[in-house]
Amino acid sequence: MKHLLKMSDLSKEELYELLDLADQLKKEVKNGEFKPYLKNKTLGLIFQKSSTRTRVSFEVGMQQLGGYPLFLNANDMQIGRGEPIKDTARVLSRYLDGIMIRTYGQDEVDDFAKYGSIPIINGLTEYAHPCQILADLMTIREIKGKLEGLKMCYIGDGNNMANSLIVGALTAGMSISVATPKGYEPAEDVIKEASKNPGFELVNDPEVAAKNADVVVTDVWASMGDESQAEERMKVFQGTYQVNDKIMELANTNAMVLHCLPAHREEEITEKVFEAHADEIFEEAENRLHAQKAVLVKLLG
Repeated sequence: MKHLLKMSDLSKEELYELLDLADQLKKEVKNGEFKPYLKNKTLGLIFQKSSTRTRVSFEVGMQQLGGYPLFLNANDMQIGRGEPIKDTARVLSRYLDGIMIRTYGQDEVDDFAKYGSIPIINGLTEYAHPCQILADLMTIREIKGKLEGLKMCYIGDGNNMANSLIVGALTAGMSISVATPKGYEPAEDVIKEASKNPGFELVNDPEVAAKNADVVVTDVWASMGDESQAEERMKVFQGTYQVNDKIMELANTNAMVLHCLPAHREEEITEKVFEAHADEIFEEAENRLHAQKAVLVKLLG
């Protein structure tokens, strides 16, 4: 494990090692233990997309590990003026011990890994969101006691969350049923690879996907960068692709609900369902901190 660019970078063994380490680090924090695993290490945080959870969790996590987080706004860097990524990557590799980047294209993250000589972590791209999925899987295992054999249901846009959830769930030994409108399916390469696994199902009917699910996951209909399509997407998704009482009745008893946040209540999820599962959703948000710390220790330690 040299980088974390997408969920498919992780083998099943590596995935479970990260989750075990995240559990350990979370327990240490709860006990008031802050061990300097990354003393004197510096992590560059490059943001081309704004953030709440990603920035705060990485900054706090790096400080808790004894290292130093350095926030780098892309608009304040030469990369924002057109300096090639390959040049930026080679320069920053001489200053930093690792880079987390939250941006648009997956190719930008891949190029940082290709041309740099330090670990690169994908904080989010339009293709993948591996840090979020690690937190999701950590939360599911905390609450359900296991991952293998459980069924995950995802309802909504076939975006970066859908892409990464599919890979993450199948790698962990779960099955996953994904419901999206026609024309809004996950990435073709993800579907092609996932289709080799009998635990994967792609449908257009959320009620089919939700049947007997142990975990129900959703996300906003228009992701960051897709705001101009919000009105058009509303017409396509509204009334069908929503996690509501009817969907939860089809899922298993005691099914949990996850949402990567921010949530648009009464769009992709009702207020009632969100608040009924708020403890799970905000535990998921907290676990971004612990899961990312595990990634940092593995890559920078």
